[in-house]
Amino acid sequence: MASNRFQHGPGPSQRQLRVGELIRRTLSDVLLRGDVHDPDLNRFSITVGEVRTSPDLKIATAYVLPLGGRDADEALAALRRNTRELRHLVSRDLTLKYAPNLRFELDETFDRMDDTRRLLEQDRVRRDVANDGDGPDSDEMG
Repeated sequence: MASNRFQHGPGPSQRQLRVGELIRRTLSDVLLRGDVHDPDLNRFSITVGEVRTSPDLKIATAYVLPLGGRDADEALAALRRNTRELRHLVSRDLTLKYAPNLRFELDETFDRMDDTRRLLEQDRVRRDVANDGDGPDSDEMG
């Protein structure tokens, strides 16, 4: 079976990463400037944490979160309502053959970091980390 010369390994290609970051910065600028003609969307301060693109660069999924994480569902609904306009505004600054279709998802990275932080603060976990698995409880993990 022939290998794909554009994709080396299980992760995204360098091109996908570059285009995703370009879209992320451009989308962040558009939202910051309030270029969209929707007062419901413009009342949110939205962070675009990451943009992942499909291998053909035709779909870009933006992981977003409103400032403070409040009203996240409302912000997501406003973004989805304005997808066409956002796609147009973002594509003006891109030099791609096709303007990618934008999809929006809530960025749960901060929630996962908080869960991990809470887990690491538990006494039992601290003891395990301090023992480096050398203690009597090291057999319990398997």
